[in-house]
Amino acid sequence: MTMETTESTEAMENTDAIDAMDPVPALDIDPLLDDPATRIIVCCGAGGVGKTTTAAALGVRAAERGRKVVVLTIDPARRLAQSMGIDELDNTPRRVKGIDETAGGELSAMMLDMKRTFDEIVEAHADGERARAILENPFYQSLSAGFAGTQEYMAMEKLGQLRAHDEWDLIVVDTPPSRSALDFLDAPKRLGSFLDGKFIRVLMAPAKVGGRAGMKFLNVGMSMMTGTLSKLMGGQLLRDVQTFVAAMDTMFGGFRSRADATYRLLQAPGTAFLVVAAPERDALREAAYFVERLAAEEMPFAGLVLNRVHGSGAPQLSAERALAAAENLDEGRIVDQEAGKAGVRDSSAPSPETESTPGPASESQSHGHNQSHTVEQLTAGLLRLHAERMHVLAREQRTRDRFTALHPEVAVVQVAALPGDVHDLTGLRAIADRLAASDAAEPVESA
Repeated sequence: MTMETTESTEAMENTDAIDAMDPVPALDIDPLLDDPATRIIVCCGAGGVGKTTTAAALGVRAAERGRKVVVLTIDPARRLAQSMGIDELDNTPRRVKGIDETAGGELSAMMLDMKRTFDEIVEAHADGERARAILENPFYQSLSAGFAGTQEYMAMEKLGQLRAHDEWDLIVVDTPPSRSALDFLDAPKRLGSFLDGKFIRVLMAPAKVGGRAGMKFLNVGMSMMTGTLSKLMGGQLLRDVQTFVAAMDTMFGGFRSRADATYRLLQAPGTAFLVVAAPERDALREAAYFVERLAAEEMPFAGLVLNRVHGSGAPQLSAERALAAAENLDEGRIVDQEAGKAGVRDSSAPSPETESTPGPASESQSHGHNQSHTVEQLTAGLLRLHAERMHVLAREQRTRDRFTALHPEVAVVQVAALPGDVHDLTGLRAIADRLAASDAAEPVESA
């Protein structure tokens, strides 16, 4: 049995249950953006579902409705900068030009620079000499540039900094691309575990004991953990790590306390999480996991943005009828009702007029016949494309229905897929208009 047949069978079996489901609550975006109590919106979801575009579109709409907004993206592809007409985004908020500010709002955007954010923390919480020692340490340079979880942790740090400055009415966060919902929420805990772990305590021991005895203790500790660690790390790297840990010792508590404060900020009433997903099985499975995890962590969840949903300009024409019509055109079984006649025209057989009338008239008739045949071929091709689109719509609807059956309480807004990529403010406004349509049942079609 093919996958399509299986899906069709499942759809028929679940038809009664789907018909009996309560209407899906619609996600109202404008009231969320307009509410002065909403200070942070976090867009999360699997990679490749449109989180960055959604975050940017929300920022544009909120700014043009009168709020002072900053969008923080962690997307290294720089699509946000291009769509907002900015040459380059960095760790400093940049004002976006072209925004309608008649309502009193404004928009800024920035892209997280993971290493620069880490450097700023060091510079802010260590004296000059200690800060310089940390920043120049080779192990720190590697850690700040690519240690597992550093990007997620620094995103939390930057969010905390932006909120503490109280310069913006609304902060829209585009979370890091990740394979798991745990990454963004768990980054502070993972870093805290690293800083409190046995490895760090062993590395700190020589600095506390001092001299050769300390180094001897260090080697014993390393041998207990693994006999090959020293060989893998090398003597110089081991000394770099030891120096780094000694210099950072007084800052470890600050990392944990700020991470805890930002985590509480995410749980506060002024924060709203939006889960962004595509109408595909894997993406909605991931979205369901996000929803459940946010609920378990008591995070304020606003709803689901179902992005890139396909629609049709002729939904009344089913896939089956379209395919049947296409087959009729291909096989020449077209009913001819001209001059009161009804029958089947065989496009492969020559007409009596063509057989009996040679010359220019015959050529003209042949040309007209070929044109008609070409039109029929094009029409058949369009009908097949429509049938494929209707199959896509049906598959997306079944996938969405499975999600809503599991989470009937989740408010949803569907956003129609645009014909092309979003590359400017006009495109972002188009996405924002669809986000604000507040219709969970049908996506807003492109004009």
